[in-house]
Amino acid sequence: MRVAVGADHAGFALKQQVLEWLKQSGHDVVDVGALEFDPVDDYPDSAVAVAESVRDGGAERGIIVCGSGIGAGMAANKIRGIRAGVCHDTYSAHQGVEHDDMNVLCLGGRIIGVEPAKEIVNAFLSARFIDEEKYRRRLGKVNALDERRKAKGS
Repeated sequence: MRVAVGADHAGFALKQQVLEWLKQSGHDVVDVGALEFDPVDDYPDSAVAVAESVRDGGAERGIIVCGSGIGAGMAANKIRGIRAGVCHDTYSAHQGVEHDDMNVLCLGGRIIGVEPAKEIVNAFLSARFIDEEKYRRRLGKVNALDERRKAKGS
């Protein structure tokens, strides 16, 4: 799978480890940065880079790592068509895809270590949206929020 990966300074070390593991696992990885540790970079920059890569078709899914995952998720969810979620357990990672069509995973580099992160990423990437009426209906309501925001110009 083609996966966009990005991080700020707080997630940089974990991103590098996850990135290498993804490559070794056979995934096509798009590293959108940070490409080197920068103690004063800002999470919205990497979050938007990942989100736009997914939105524009440069990647099928995205992974963002910041300190907690929260800020990156908030920023990514501002991009139309992105459904980002913070997950620090495997259940949320696969259920978020299966029920909610989550397309961007947010991780906290200050929250979890590399081995749990690998398991969570694996659960996220191996999951598929369950194409049932109740999930399509709910996803339609979420997508309608994007359209409403676009129509209001916000």
